[in-house]
Amino acid sequence: MDYKAEILRLKEKLPVTIVGHYYQRDEVFELADITGDSLELARKCQLDNNPWVVFCGVGFMGQSVKVIAPEKRVLMPKIACCAMARMIDGSYFDDSVNYMVERGIKKEDILPITYINSDATVKAKVGQMGGLVCTSSNAYKIIEKGLESGKKILFVPDRCLGQNFANAMGLKSCVIGEGECDPKEADIICFNGFCSVHQLFTVDDIKFYRQKYPDILVAVHPECDPSVVKEADFVGSTSQLIKYVQSLPEDQKVVVGTEYNLVNRLRKKNTYVLSATKPECPTMNETTLEDLYRVLKSIEDGEPINEIFVDAKVAKYAKLALDRMLEIK
Repeated sequence: MDYKAEILRLKEKLPVTIVGHYYQRDEVFELADITGDSLELARKCQLDNNPWVVFCGVGFMGQSVKVIAPEKRVLMPKIACCAMARMIDGSYFDDSVNYMVERGIKKEDILPITYINSDATVKAKVGQMGGLVCTSSNAYKIIEKGLESGKKILFVPDRCLGQNFANAMGLKSCVIGEGECDPKEADIICFNGFCSVHQLFTVDDIKFYRQKYPDILVAVHPECDPSVVKEADFVGSTSQLIKYVQSLPEDQKVVVGTEYNLVNRLRKKNTYVLSATKPECPTMNETTLEDLYRVLKSIEDGEPINEIFVDAKVAKYAKLALDRMLEIK
């Protein structure tokens, strides 16, 4: 079967919007109606008019669309699970809050911020405590806004993102479970989660490329380890990395520390991947053209598969946290 041709046929016939994250395989990404990083996709899906959304990404992304646009029917070709998002659940979140309380911080003096790479149940707990969601694109603004409250920030689940933004803002951070983490002495208290793909990039990789190409620029995502971020020439979210690389002169060499599929399509010349191995997100790469075809066909047949549902109470509080993020420009 020619899956691409069938997908194009179904796109013409059905009131559906196909959404694709930047880390998707090329053949899936090129068929998406809306593409972007997490923040762009959240905003664009909220404004989209079609009643059906087919989200090519990982589970928490489909959940986020359902939370902010509950009237939409949200399906996923594969309900793949982000490894980072799986590192924290509601009980681990509660443990982190208790850790701070046991060390002298009142619960009402804690402002939780969760990276969008988290389950809806975690977002809901954050929302209940007056907290916000952030992405790598807007984390600086969100943290800055959070600090205005005068509260201690509990940042979950990505320790690297929390540490890197703390360093960039001249703030103190610590990681729960990593050495002595005294919440009274830190501005941002980080949960000990991480992205396995961005942990592949090392300072040795940077040294290798700088020795091989002395004039090369190094651009990395803030999910990378702080030691890598410290040595980079540019640090930015997925969208920010795209703009940065595409703004460079064609003859300027650049090595990029983020997911392979994105780096591979940035530009044809003088762009390298900051890793000795292929930094490919296994869960983002689960979605195939066949999967996309099958979920579209299920809509045509009136028997939708892989539909995303979120408990009403969870959705209510998760939406508060997401709306607080979306209100900050």
